[in-house]
Amino acid sequence: MSKNGAADALKTFELENNIQTIDHDQLFKYDPQQYQQFLQTKPWSKDPHYFKHVKISAIALLKMVMHARSGGKLEVMGMLMGKVENNTMIIMDSFALPVEGTETRVNAQVEAYEYMVEYLELIKQTGRLENALGWYHSHPGYGCWLSGIDVGTQSVNQQYSEPWLGIVIDPTRTVSAGKVEIGAFRTYPQGYKPPNEGPSEYQSIPLSKIEDFGVHCKQYYSLEITYFKSSLDQQLLDKLWNKYWVNTLSSSPIFSNRDYITGQINDLSEKLEQAETQLSHSRSSILDKKKEESLLSKVSKDSSKITIEQVQGIMSQVFKNSIFNECQTTKQ
Repeated sequence: MSKNGAADALKTFELENNIQTIDHDQLFKYDPQQYQQFLQTKPWSKDPHYFKHVKISAIALLKMVMHARSGGKLEVMGMLMGKVENNTMIIMDSFALPVEGTETRVNAQVEAYEYMVEYLELIKQTGRLENALGWYHSHPGYGCWLSGIDVGTQSVNQQYSEPWLGIVIDPTRTVSAGKVEIGAFRTYPQGYKPPNEGPSEYQSIPLSKIEDFGVHCKQYYSLEITYFKSSLDQQLLDKLWNKYWVNTLSSSPIFSNRDYITGQINDLSEKLEQAETQLSHSRSSILDKKKEESLLSKVSKDSSKITIEQVQGIMSQVFKNSIFNECQTTKQ
């Protein structure tokens, strides 16, 4: 039963995240000379929006999610390995870094950089040709975006280590939503003013983080993410999934995310109070009414999101109970 359950859960994971199977020969094709010529031309220096797409292997995705979940409330950090094809960055693997994390930031010390350099040297000795292509870190419970510190880190790396990508994963919301909450970002060059783009997809930001999000949100842009796997990945993916599945099976998003849920409700309450204060002090102009409607609309979206996550958590528990407990009762 557990094997069938794990296999079904893996299929669901692949469907939820739309993981596509591709030809492994095409995936591992690599021309060092052609890649060096590409690096020398530096097309991204002429077009700040040059990189538009990110392809992430299912193995790299699962390793990042497992690492992010292991950190709990603390942020974790790791490196991305891969290659570039035209305007697409392909992430083929990832590895964790031994860094000190807090609930709001990760601090890479000298030991972490030494570990990273040694790791990269060792994998080249094994014949692997992937390059360091970026970094990832977690935002437990407050969404996928770049803070002021993240923008600074990404900008420095893009200045000295191009091409470079920044990925953010929210392990808490991943557990609640059932789908991986992830974002891929690149910063703009200093002094660059991006065009006035239309509204991006709305995401719920805690009230305590809104100011940090708003100040820096025009300094970077997000890339479209797709996922892939090859036939050669399947055996390793199955082994990784069995470990992930056991942890997922033995936990409930309702219980494991108690603090997150409580925090979300408190945050929603503060946003409602803020909206109420603005309503009571605003003038009856069309502009004020639009601002009020926008604020209330965001509160409504946040409320719907919390409700949907709780319903999904309850449904998950009902399914587990019917599969494992009721089946045992029937056999007896």
